[in-house]
Amino acid sequence: MATNLALDPDLLERAMQVGGLKTKKTTVTVALEEFIARRQQSQLTGLFGTIDWDESYDYKAQRQRS
Repeated sequence: MATNLALDPDLLERAMQVGGLKTKKTTVTVALEEFIARRQQSQLTGLFGTIDWDESYDYKAQRQRS
């Protein structure tokens, strides 16, 4: 999908250098992927402490072979 964006050229150049990337397209794609991954991770951390824990659960018993 072709999209025209007005990006800060200095910022884009820095991102290319830091990422060791050769093209603007690759740089923007990697940046978007990392942005999405970070946002998804931050949403997961919001779940900590919200799940009920069964104190009697023995996870080691599940590892034993029959």
